[in-house]
Amino acid sequence: MSSIIKWGASVAFALAALLPLRATSAEQIVVSNFGVAANGMPYAIAMEKGFFKEEGADVSGILSSAGGGTTVRNLMTGHLSYGEIDLAGTVAAIQQGADLKIISDNVLTVAEFVWAVKPDSAIKTVQDLKGKKIGYTNPRSTSQALDILLLEQAGLKPDDVELVKTGGFGEAVVALNLGLIDASAIADPVWSKNKSQFRVLVSANDVLPPLCNVIGVTTAEAAATKGGFIRAILRGRRKAVAFMSEHPDEAADIVAKAYNLDVEVAKSTIHNLVAPSKSGVPYWSAGNFDFTGMDRMIRAQKLVGALSGEVDWSKIVDTSFLADDLKPKK
Repeated sequence: MSSIIKWGASVAFALAALLPLRATSAEQIVVSNFGVAANGMPYAIAMEKGFFKEEGADVSGILSSAGGGTTVRNLMTGHLSYGEIDLAGTVAAIQQGADLKIISDNVLTVAEFVWAVKPDSAIKTVQDLKGKKIGYTNPRSTSQALDILLLEQAGLKPDDVELVKTGGFGEAVVALNLGLIDASAIADPVWSKNKSQFRVLVSANDVLPPLCNVIGVTTAEAAATKGGFIRAILRGRRKAVAFMSEHPDEAADIVAKAYNLDVEVAKSTIHNLVAPSKSGVPYWSAGNFDFTGMDRMIRAQKLVGALSGEVDWSKIVDTSFLADDLKPKK
């Protein structure tokens, strides 16, 4: 009897010793502006539908952060294996010595952006912006770069208008209503939440070519040691992207809860972004790379001083974590 008790105690001790190991197998991922911006919506779907677990990734939670630099720091100081980050922030970090690899191209366009004016505004075309005040969020931001690209498309120069920093899209809504600015770039879901107050001057999808928006990133350490987890994350996100196209209303219900949005706002956002675009390029990608779109975004970021120097994709992109059908054709 005593030997059985000893054996049972040994088994219990062994199981107890394993529990911390099981717990530490779960890992957070970090996604820029998760819960705020449209880029991160597939992760809410993947968590709720269990796509990450189905693919073998035990994701304990999604860490949100305000943007490129913060997300890079969270990825590296937290010793995490996967992050979704804007392209410029990642390239800048790599140029400064961060040992990072770009492993997927997650959002291929800037379709979430529109330029809005008040309903009674005399501004009817982009050319009418000459001499007007146009809002953007912050210096060296994507919205500032897109303002300049929009002006280029219209044959205008940055000094033909007054670019005004608003500090955020919500603040741009207030500034428009107060007449402090004449037009502003506004991104979904903030746009869908406020669109009844304004008129669309032009949407990014109508005037701009595909520009890489955010990318999947890992560290060199994780690439060497967490390959299975990283591949599972990419597969789970890919499932979520497909689900959003096939079931936009159900996806909106999930996103509304995760983002604390009105369901109708979530529906408007998702339907806008899964709709076919003029370019034929989707907003949310399965992960495949559009290097031309990446080059365009690098140029746009150089226009606002967010980046400098040349970028050699062959040195900082690792396509080995993608499914075979998504890898660039040789």
